[in-house]
Amino acid sequence: MGKREFKAESKRLLELMINSIYSQKEVFLRELISNASDAIDKIYYKALTDENLTFNQSDYYIKLEADKDSRTLKITDTGIGMTEEELENNLGTIAKSGSLNFKTENEIKDGYDIIGQFGVGFYAAFMVADEVIVTSKALGSDQAYKWESTGAEGYTIEPTDKETVGTEIVLKLKENTEDENYEEYLEEYRLKEIIKKYSDFIRYPIKMEVTKSKKEDDSEEYVDYTEEETINSMVPIWKKNKSELTDEDYENFYQEKRYGFDKPLKHIHLSVDGSIRYNAILFIPENRPFDYYSQEYQKGLELYSSGVLIMEKCADLIPDHFSFVKGLVDSEDLSLNISREMLQHDRQLKLIEKNINKKIKQQLLSLQKDDREGYEKFFNAFGRQLKFGVYNEFGANKDTLKDLLLFHSSKEKKLVTLAEYVSRMPEDQKYIYYATGESIERIDKLPQTELVADKGYEILYFTEEIDEFAIRVLMSYEEKEFKSVSSNDLGIDSEEEKASEQETEENKEIFGYMKEKLAGKVKEVRVSKRLRTHPVCLTADGEISIEMEKVINAMPDNQQIKADKVLEINPNHEVFQTLKDAFEKDKDKLDLYTNILFNQALLIEGLPVEDPVEFTNNMCKVMVAQS
Repeated sequence: MGKREFKAESKRLLELMINSIYSQKEVFLRELISNASDAIDKIYYKALTDENLTFNQSDYYIKLEADKDSRTLKITDTGIGMTEEELENNLGTIAKSGSLNFKTENEIKDGYDIIGQFGVGFYAAFMVADEVIVTSKALGSDQAYKWESTGAEGYTIEPTDKETVGTEIVLKLKENTEDENYEEYLEEYRLKEIIKKYSDFIRYPIKMEVTKSKKEDDSEEYVDYTEEETINSMVPIWKKNKSELTDEDYENFYQEKRYGFDKPLKHIHLSVDGSIRYNAILFIPENRPFDYYSQEYQKGLELYSSGVLIMEKCADLIPDHFSFVKGLVDSEDLSLNISREMLQHDRQLKLIEKNINKKIKQQLLSLQKDDREGYEKFFNAFGRQLKFGVYNEFGANKDTLKDLLLFHSSKEKKLVTLAEYVSRMPEDQKYIYYATGESIERIDKLPQTELVADKGYEILYFTEEIDEFAIRVLMSYEEKEFKSVSSNDLGIDSEEEKASEQETEENKEIFGYMKEKLAGKVKEVRVSKRLRTHPVCLTADGEISIEMEKVINAMPDNQQIKADKVLEINPNHEVFQTLKDAFEKDKDKLDLYTNILFNQALLIEGLPVEDPVEFTNNMCKVMVAQS
């Protein structure tokens, strides 16, 4: 029979596929195995409606045979086979899918489904083979046919002999090049590796001759022999009933999939049968991967379609704020386009992602409630990501994440939730107070906390760079606004507040003079209403806090901003009387004291002193004057 031409659009598509459509050549085997599985599924469907046909699952399998001498790889299945017309239609027109047509004509029963796209995935074979020979005998037919092609030039179909129903595909592998070693697809270990990676959960056995070794009788020598073995595990854990599985089963699966070297803190097993059907197993890890907060880290869940791995890292299935979650999703409702790698199902993926997002939050809240120690361990590893999630995308996810946040409490001396803080607030407390600093120890000593602490109010300690940015986006929790202990208005009505306003007015000349001496460094000098024992502190007016200034200025883009700083003086400290005396009697001394107090306030805030030499010289002048 003469050579037949591919249809024009099929020929172009085939050239594209052979050269570039798959990111990894190894997926050719996934495609051919999936097609073989489809072919067996079709017999199962027929058996449901044909009384003369019985389906005994143990009779059906897929087999691989590699021959290094002839450089051929053979994939055999005991599926439904193809007639001459089906070989022409399915393999001559790429976009035509026998499985797809078959699927629309038959109802899905007993969880059996057909992946489809036979006529597309088949051509992945030409990425590794110069020639492909398909021998097939259809169910109910006496005649077998052979389809043969060397690629885009065309193909031939002719009658042949084949005893059993099913399809046999022989690939004659390409010669090796500098870039590609095609002989690897004849290596036993490599074939096993690819099967385990992509096709482990195909429901029929994938068999292969495997080399083993044993001791000879009465000898210490080992001899090699081969034995047919089923390579795939066939039944995926996510298709099993949750009641039959133990925590150990999930932990073993976590290890097998190499999700991490730790044990998962929690697992989530989902079986969803709604507008989109899918199964999922998700894990919340105990430890943070070493590269988690680096650009190298890639988020994503494994995505399967009817047990076949489609993508190793499907980023669309998991939101950024939960990017630490490991696991997989398997859906029967995701039909796939040409490469099974480029999905055209944004809507379905978004639905899955939305549900997964909700389930992860529920599981984390459950962990927080039932195992606080475990939750704190998790939060120490991944809390920064949750805070970034609050801040990111202009706060779009803040309501999802706010109940998951923990901060150190000045009163409890441990991590607390925002809900726990609010539940303890006295009636007269208007705001949720926080203080920022490099560490809990540093914040404990901050002068700015004195008034709020004296009132008996709890203070949340922000020790990470992201904390204040996230809280500014969150703005409030249960209608209680957040307020920095360094804010101008602390919302605390007190006698001290009235007194400080009066003191500031009475001493406005001194403060005006000091402000002039600190021109460009502070926006204002005033009497403090928050200080109790410390002589001086810095606070900020406006949206940019001093901590924000430090964080932004430390960033690599060299963006320099300044907070509007206010120098606050404690009117009840003896230093204040010294300033007043110097203003009356010795302006040079006041200049000296102003410089020292400002630099002391900078040091308390963890800001650099502008001129360390001048500062130390000024300290020496004071020491000499006091001696």
